[in-house]
Amino acid sequence: MRVVIAGGHGKIAQLTHRELAGRGDTAVGLIRNPDHSAALRAAGAQPVVADLEHVGVDELAAHLEGADAVIFAAGAGPGSGAARKDTVDRAGAVLLADAARGAGVRRYLLLSSMGVEGEPPTGTDEVFAAYLRAKKAAEDDLTDRDLDWTILRPGRLTDDAPTGRITLARHAPSGAVTRTDVARVLVALLHHPHSAGAILELVGGNTPIADAVAAVDRH
Repeated sequence: MRVVIAGGHGKIAQLTHRELAGRGDTAVGLIRNPDHSAALRAAGAQPVVADLEHVGVDELAAHLEGADAVIFAAGAGPGSGAARKDTVDRAGAVLLADAARGAGVRRYLLLSSMGVEGEPPTGTDEVFAAYLRAKKAAEDDLTDRDLDWTILRPGRLTDDAPTGRITLARHAPSGAVTRTDVARVLVALLHHPHSAGAILELVGGNTPIADAVAAVDRH
């Protein structure tokens, strides 16, 4: 399987590259900064420089030719303002979907976030509220498309050692999950076509990843 990941230099993306490479899949990482190329190669991925805030849809589609799936794992990142939450977290996801359609790539995994349903609670930090709204807008755009999409909403992310045990459901209780476990769930979902059409929340739990993913049914 050939998989293109937008946001290729992020922690979860790099972990996903390693998981894909370990399975014998081909991972391609879209990055904004060419200085990140070496880190991607070290993770087993092929780097492609494509800034989602500036690249055109046709150019991006050309980078997706021959791919079996795309993953949107990009984000404006810490320290960015509300405006970039929209241009990266929402518009970047929309652009990748447009490019996937142009390249004939049907499988699309969107890395979103728990907490996007409903308006952010009163008192929520302005930038974090913009982040949640951008993620939900990206979800709404994707679910209206004729693509084989899956949306994954992890809880609070940690850099703890992976447990390999999770709770994966349409609605999960609040909680944390390791970035490595998120990457492993993304790869497992790619190889589980019945997850197409599902919106899933993810936190640490008691069920082995393989069993949790195998139990996913979009219906």
